[in-house]
Amino acid sequence: MRPQLGPELRERLYASAQRAATAGEPDREVLSALRASGLLATAVPRDHGGAGGDAADVNRVVAEIAAANPSVAIIAFQHFAVSARIAEWGSAEQKARLLPGLADGSVLAASSWSENGAGAAKQHLSSTGVRRPEGGWVLSGAKTFTTGAAVADLYLVLVRTGADGSGGEAAYGAAGQTFFLVGADNPGLVPDLGLDLAGMRGSATGLVTLDGCVVADADRLGPEGYAASIIAGVRESGASLGAVSVGIAEAAFDLAVSHARGRGLLALPTVRHRLVGLATRLEAARATVERAGARTAPDPGLATLHSKLHATAAAEEICLDVARMLGSAGYGAGGGADRLLADARGVGLMGPTNDLCRELVALSWTD
Repeated sequence: MRPQLGPELRERLYASAQRAATAGEPDREVLSALRASGLLATAVPRDHGGAGGDAADVNRVVAEIAAANPSVAIIAFQHFAVSARIAEWGSAEQKARLLPGLADGSVLAASSWSENGAGAAKQHLSSTGVRRPEGGWVLSGAKTFTTGAAVADLYLVLVRTGADGSGGEAAYGAAGQTFFLVGADNPGLVPDLGLDLAGMRGSATGLVTLDGCVVADADRLGPEGYAASIIAGVRESGASLGAVSVGIAEAAFDLAVSHARGRGLLALPTVRHRLVGLATRLEAARATVERAGARTAPDPGLATLHSKLHATAAAEEICLDVARMLGSAGYGAGGGADRLLADARGVGLMGPTNDLCRELVALSWTD
């Protein structure tokens, strides 16, 4: 049975999104409800206690959450991404140790890849992983724009180890980079929610400092130096951040219909036709994300990149049009189309950023 977003959790997510727009903080009570909902099991294989969902299931769940609360949808997306990477690249011991908790919600996962100066493609990392003579590694550096900082229990951290195991340069990531799975209880990992974002204000997007963070070799995900290969597999999976944009666009469209119905405007052909135009753009965005999740395209990786580019652009346009339709009625802080528009713009800046998506698509023409 596929995990479903129930009406009670949907209402709680929506109310939390309105509060977060003002407070700018993650709602820990709502995150506890998400943990208990069973939704976090979506990307975990059944033999490890999960729902065994594929990319299409991930995209569906993320879009449903995003229609109520985009910030929580981003947190869930990162959890699914880490779960899938462990299922694909983890050792038998890592899978047995981590996947059951990721499925039952006792472990919430986050990705910590970005850092100042690294560039959108993460090719110039300053954070490092150094082998210890007595065994294990010491991770040092500072990561930024980590969604789920201070609320996650497990972080997938990207650092430079210097070992070229990836077989050459990559378009996203670089040779000599390695992933490590670091628990929030590690004293060398220090999260900080100091970022004050214009959108996605409840996403717990912040900083992570690696201050002499000691980890075991058993905490390394995949072979040393193979992070670029793992990253490449992320977009090949079909799971798309465009799903967040679809949920945002759906929420904005529903807001416009509710506004028109409440004021008797659906009797006007011009209003009805304008709403149909919005609905058509929403359905086109939904279709590109569904195609990415189904992995039916000749190049699933390109389909995933296109789905993010199209869905984010469509969501921004739909939210802006809805904000104009509502006028002063939608200008209240926290509850209207302006909040959704700020969130929609944020998705384009999340990895891979839209500019990087364009570069990755363009590179496919030079092969």
